[in-house]
Amino acid sequence: MGNREDLLAGARQAILERGLAKVTARDIAGAAGVSLAAIGYHFGTKDRLVAEAIAEATGNEIGEGMRRAILDAGEGRSLAQSLEATWNGMVDVIQSHQDELTLSFESGVGTARSTESQAFMSEATAEVYAALSGPLREVHPELSEDDAHAVAKVYFALFQGIALQWLVAPAGEQLTGADVVRAVRAMGR
Repeated sequence: MGNREDLLAGARQAILERGLAKVTARDIAGAAGVSLAAIGYHFGTKDRLVAEAIAEATGNEIGEGMRRAILDAGEGRSLAQSLEATWNGMVDVIQSHQDELTLSFESGVGTARSTESQAFMSEATAEVYAALSGPLREVHPELSEDDAHAVAKVYFALFQGIALQWLVAPAGEQLTGADVVRAVRAMGR
């Protein structure tokens, strides 16, 4: 691995050991086995490194779960017919990745305060849309690229909102696939 990859791995390790609020650039450099200056060279700031490390770590596993939810629910069904099953699958992803999502949201506060991290997250979000559009078009070939992209954007925004609600009010009434279908039908009337 190169210094950049070592820093990403070191950041994930240091965050797990010390917690996001307490981790320092020195902790990360030490875990990565590189100089402190390497953070500035490869990422500009510790905040940017942390944002990338968390996005990479959470994005792959959660992204795969979201992809599976779309594919599993859409097999042999129209987009409308698959909506409830898709969102029940998305809720399963949220429930099985609460620690990763908590870390992602916690990191989001720092990202909101960093123009550089925001630029990275804007690029990463565009990649998420593309990653969700692919399976949508695979199981719903009637969707145009633009329609699949729009659905992906709505799915991702809804996923983030549902995830945050599950994390901050786990005992509260939670949104289900049936709720999503009912709401969409009501809006269509």
